[in-house]
Amino acid sequence: MDYLYFLPNASLTLRVIEYLRRMNHFPTSCITVIHQINGWIIKIKFNQSLTPQQHGDFRAYMNELGIPYNPEIRMQMVFWSLDTGQSPIDVMRRYQVAIVSHGNPDVSDIEAFRQQFTRGLGYCPETLA
Repeated sequence: MDYLYFLPNASLTLRVIEYLRRMNHFPTSCITVIHQINGWIIKIKFNQSLTPQQHGDFRAYMNELGIPYNPEIRMQMVFWSLDTGQSPIDVMRRYQVAIVSHGNPDVSDIEAFRQQFTRGLGYCPETLA
């Protein structure tokens, strides 16, 4: 089962990733993190279906931090391309999106993206806080 959420800033995105790392009973197979100018999109794919209790708990946690995301056709194509094994770099070029992480995310990837983006702008936008 896939969960797709929009999060307003990098801190909440990092919090979700840390939460998933700590929760061994939520075995993830793939997490995709995409930065957009107005926030972050995170797609979480689990190895197996969650129990109804796990599903409810996870949705409750995610709903506290962000909102369920219903992707437009371009983002559907981005996720489909990644799911079919296409290279994140190729997908970024084709669809002009910033894929920060795909697979097993490392918090340092998001931190590095945040620092490089901020350094290039000369200030820290709200979405990178």
